[in-house]
Amino acid sequence: MLKRLLPLIILAIGVAGFVFLKATRPEPAEVSASERSWQVDVQTVQPGTHTPILPLYGEIVAPEQVDITATLAGRVAERPVAEGQDVREGDLLLALSDADIAPVLAQARAQVADLEAQIRSEQVRFRNDRRALESEQAILENARRQFERIESLVARNLASRENLEAATDGLARAELTVSTRQRAIDEHPARLQSLEAKLEQARANLDSVQRDAERARVVAPFDGVVTGIQVATGDQVARNERLLSIYPTEGLELRARVPEVFQAELLDALARGDQLVAAADTGHQFRLVRFAGLADPAGTEAILELIGEPGGLRPGGLLPVVLQRPPRPDTVAVPFSALYGAGSVYLMDDEGRMQRVEVQRIGEARSSNGERQLLIAGEGLVPGSRLITTHLPNAITGLKVTVAEPAGESGQ
Repeated sequence: MLKRLLPLIILAIGVAGFVFLKATRPEPAEVSASERSWQVDVQTVQPGTHTPILPLYGEIVAPEQVDITATLAGRVAERPVAEGQDVREGDLLLALSDADIAPVLAQARAQVADLEAQIRSEQVRFRNDRRALESEQAILENARRQFERIESLVARNLASRENLEAATDGLARAELTVSTRQRAIDEHPARLQSLEAKLEQARANLDSVQRDAERARVVAPFDGVVTGIQVATGDQVARNERLLSIYPTEGLELRARVPEVFQAELLDALARGDQLVAAADTGHQFRLVRFAGLADPAGTEAILELIGEPGGLRPGGLLPVVLQRPPRPDTVAVPFSALYGAGSVYLMDDEGRMQRVEVQRIGEARSSNGERQLLIAGEGLVPGSRLITTHLPNAITGLKVTVAEPAGESGQ
């Protein structure tokens, strides 16, 4: 009997213990729901005049670079310069062999002399033709009188028909001689004009050859740097073949492509006479002077003139620079983390809640310590308001935030 009741007794004891423990348990503390607050950094809005910047990546060019070509065919006799060498104005760069230049020059001079002799010969011929014409006209008159006399005698049967035919032939020959001589005299002005035209052409060719002969000895037209050497001493070169190039040490330019959105602003600044300067990390500075004449879908090339010495710059080199755009009033410089989307920021109101404000992105700016910042403007950026610079992924208007304590005060 006891074995049957033992399980029931144990169960009753367990139930009694559970009831006792439940009756004697402590009451849980009442929990009240509270709104979470996010800690953020803020910046006091102080609109002012700032200078936006535009990062550019351009190529160094030498617009005054001169390409030297061979004016005459010949062998290179001298080339005392080397690639990249600095030269002074008047220094010898290259010279062709005189043995190749002299025959060409002599041939051009001989052509002029030959035509001058032909003109003198034509003038002598013309004077002789005029004197000969007078004699031939006298012979013609005699032949005509002789013909008339024979014709009269034949009519009276005092001369034969053979005599008349002989007189006729003599008259015809005399007329032909006079006619030929007269034609030669009449053609004299045309022959003389043709020879004079050929002489002018020959003289022009001589001047060209003399000029080319002088240019066969090439000297530096300015202080510069030699580059693009294509030949060595002893090479045979053809006329108009490229030999070398030289560019001046002053006047280097930087050409960088500017996006379309900034072109109107920069062109207006140039029209006003503003000085827009671009600086490189190398210490070089450039001044924006103009834009290229042709545009491109990716933008138009801005041409910036080097200020100061080249200091190691070479044409063809790529150089990143930062161009100062025209100053913009009523703008605020903020960290990039303050921007949401394409053009929104959040302000902190008096109740500690976030309020979304639409702004306009002006561009980048540099702080006093060189840090990159975003330049914005907008009617909602009231002076003295608190702009939230911490980027929250769950940012929304009305979200409760608190200003984070500076790192130095968090441990106090």
